[in-house]
Amino acid sequence: MYSKMIMERFQNPRNVGVLHGANAVGQVGSANSSEIMKLYLNITADGKIVDAQFKAFGCAVSIACLDVMCDLLKRKDIESALKITGKDIEKQIGEVPEHKKMCLALIEEVVRAAIQDYFEREEKEAKKAIRKAKK
Repeated sequence: MYSKMIMERFQNPRNVGVLHGANAVGQVGSANSSEIMKLYLNITADGKIVDAQFKAFGCAVSIACLDVMCDLLKRKDIESALKITGKDIEKQIGEVPEHKKMCLALIEEVVRAAIQDYFEREEKEAKKAIRKAKK
């Protein structure tokens, strides 16, 4: 059975929804794996994560742990955010059953995907600015 905290965060997630104005979006999983996670981040120009929200199709552990990850990401810089692991989530929520540890790995992956998206968007904007300045 799951910990009390896992059940609480699954039944009452605090960070679920689409973050309007997000400048970083990552998605992992597939319908075949029964786990799909989409993470929305709002990152400032100096690299601080000011907000995080998610949408997910998955098990109680995925939803609860992704909700906790959103809390852990807020107010972190990008470098610190990339260092957050499944073990950090478990410190907050309680031990995740062994057969559900793959959910933690997916959460780490969706964070990396969102941050990669942020850098790709920033690069695209920089190239636009350069082209505009040359005109």
